[in-house]
Amino acid sequence: MSLSQRSKRRRRIITAHRARSFAEAEQWDLEFWQRQTPEARLAALVALRADLAAVAAGRKARRN
Repeated sequence: MSLSQRSKRRRRIITAHRARSFAEAEQWDLEFWQRQTPEARLAALVALRADLAAVAAGRKARRN
């Protein structure tokens, strides 16, 4: 799945929460990820690593 495809999918299924404190945000985040399946958590990690690799490659290309 390409970056643009993942971005479109994320926009359709995005879940948000407005926390009143950092502690509340951390608790919501923990509960959110605990509700996800192991497959969904792994897919999110893989997608994040791919995005970070793309950012790093872009920065490296810009420096050269």
